[in-house]
Amino acid sequence: MEKLLAQKKLTPRWYERFPRGVPVGIFTLTMAVTVLSVFAIERAEDQRRIAQIAQVAQEVASGIERRSNANAAYLRSSAALFATQQIVEAPLFRTFIRQLHLDGSYVGSDGIGWAMKVRRADVPTVEAIMRSGGVHDFTVRWAPGGEQAHVVPVMFIEPDSQRNRQAIGFDMFSESARRAAMIEAERTGQPTATGNVVLQQEGTATGQPGFLVYMPVFTVAPSGEGRKLRGFVYSPFNAQRFLESSIDQNHLEGAGVRLFDQVRTGGQASLKPLAAIDPDDDSGEMVRRPIDIAGHRFMLEIEAPATPMLSIMSVMTLLFGLLVATLLLVLARLLTQQAAEDRIALAWFEQQSSIRNSLTRELNHRVKNTLANVLSIISLTRRRATNLGEFADSLEGRIRALSATHDLLTQSDWGTTPVLLVVKAELAPYAQDQQRHLEMGGPDVELAPNDALSLGLAVHELATNAAKYGALSVESGRVSIRWEMAGDDVAWIEWVERGGPPIDPELRRKRGFGTELIEKIVAHELRNPVDLRFEPEGVRCTLLIPVRRRGDFAIRQRRPA
Repeated sequence: MEKLLAQKKLTPRWYERFPRGVPVGIFTLTMAVTVLSVFAIERAEDQRRIAQIAQVAQEVASGIERRSNANAAYLRSSAALFATQQIVEAPLFRTFIRQLHLDGSYVGSDGIGWAMKVRRADVPTVEAIMRSGGVHDFTVRWAPGGEQAHVVPVMFIEPDSQRNRQAIGFDMFSESARRAAMIEAERTGQPTATGNVVLQQEGTATGQPGFLVYMPVFTVAPSGEGRKLRGFVYSPFNAQRFLESSIDQNHLEGAGVRLFDQVRTGGQASLKPLAAIDPDDDSGEMVRRPIDIAGHRFMLEIEAPATPMLSIMSVMTLLFGLLVATLLLVLARLLTQQAAEDRIALAWFEQQSSIRNSLTRELNHRVKNTLANVLSIISLTRRRATNLGEFADSLEGRIRALSATHDLLTQSDWGTTPVLLVVKAELAPYAQDQQRHLEMGGPDVELAPNDALSLGLAVHELATNAAKYGALSVESGRVSIRWEMAGDDVAWIEWVERGGPPIDPELRRKRGFGTELIEKIVAHELRNPVDLRFEPEGVRCTLLIPVRRRGDFAIRQRRPA
C-alpha cells in the first residue's frame, strides 16, 4: 500500500510530461493571439484606407463636376446672348467672352469658341467675309471623308492665342466624334461633351487626348414655326490640364488619379485613358467612380498610395507580442524544469529515506561478517602461534590487510574496486624494495566490496608466506600476479612464485594457517574453490572471483545532479 501511494505521489503532472512542449505551446498560443491582433489592426487600416480613397474620389469627382458645371453655365449664357443676335461678329464675341472671364480663367478649358453652321455651297462666301473682317488666312478645312451637306467651322475662339488659332476654320462636323456630340446637343438643346478626341490646337494626330463641350445656338423664327440651328458655342478641353486644374493635388496625399472615356462598342463597355496623375508609389488598391460631364459618361479612377507592409501600430503590436511570448516561454520553461527537478529531488529523498533500514541492516551484516572474519583469524592464529610475540605479529598483519582493503572501499564509497588497486595495496610493503621482483597485470576488472576484502586477505597471506619462505625472501625470487575474465561474471586470478628457495616436501604436507585461511575463509567468501599448490618451483594459487553488477550490492544511490 505504501509503495502504491509513493508511486502515486511521484507520478509526474501533465505539464511535467512535456517540459519542452508546454513552453512552446504557450509561445505559439501567444504569437497566434498577436498575429490575430495584427490581422485585425491591418484590416481596420485597410478599411480606413478604402474609406479615405472613397473620400478622395468624391472630392475629385466634385471638383471635376464643379468645373464642368461652371463651363456649362458660361456656354449657356453665351448661347442665350448669341441667339438674340442676327449675326455673331468678332467684336461682339470677344467683348462678351472677355467680360465673362474677367479673371482670365476658363475653368480648365482652352477657351470658348464659336462655330457657325454653314451650307457647303456657302463656304466660299463665308471665307470671303471672314477674310475681309480681318482673318486674312481663313479657310474652311475638314477631316478626310467629310462630305456632309453642311459644315460647322470654327469662326472665333478666345483667348486669341497662337495655339488656339490652329483651330480656326476647322470643320468640326466632318469628324465623327465631334459630329455625334453636335447632333446630340442639337437634339437635347443641352451642353453635350464628346468622347476622346485630339484637339486641333495640339497640331498633330498624336497629340494629347481631350474632349469638347458643345452648346447649340438656335434662332427662333418670327413666324413661330420652330427654331433654327445657327451654330455652337463650345469649349475645347485638354484632358490632362482639365484634370490638374479641377483638383487640389495637396489633398491627394500621394494618391493617383486617372480619367477615362467610357466607350460602348457592340454592347461592350471599354475605357480609353484621357489623363492621369500618378501616385507616389503604386499600390494596386483602386476605387472607380463614374462621372457625368455635359451628358457624357467618364470614369474616374483613384489609386491609393503605397503603404508599408505593416502599419506602425501593427509593428508595435507584433514586437510587443513577440516580447511577451518570449518571456512566457522562458518563464514556462523555468517552471516546468524546476517542477521536474523538484520531483526528481523528492523521489531521491524518498528513496534515501526508504533505504535507511536496508543500509542499517547491510551495515550490521557487514560488521558481523568482518567480526566473524576477525574471530576466525584470531582463532586460527592462536592455534598456530608458538608464543605471544608470534601471535601478536601475525594477528596485526592480517588485520592491517583487512584495514588496507577497507580504506580502498571507503575511497570508492563502498562501490566497486579495481583488482589492480587491491593487489597494489597488499604488496605495497614489498614493492618499495627494488631488490624484490614483482609483476602484476590484467584487464580492468571491478570487484564488489566483500569480494575485494577476500581477495586482499588472500593476497596478504600469500605475500606474507612468500616473504618468510618463498620468492620474496631472496633477491632472485620473482612473483607474478595475472588476472583475466574467465567468463561474463567470473574473474580468474593466478599467483605464481619462481626463483625462491626450494620447498621442503615436509612443508607441502603441513597445512599452515595461511593455507587454511585461504582454502576455508577466502573460498567460503568467494563462493568458489581455491586451487593452492606448493610446487617445487614455488607456490601457485588460482582464485575464481565473482564479478557482480553494482545493483547486486550497492546500498546507496547518488543524488541526481
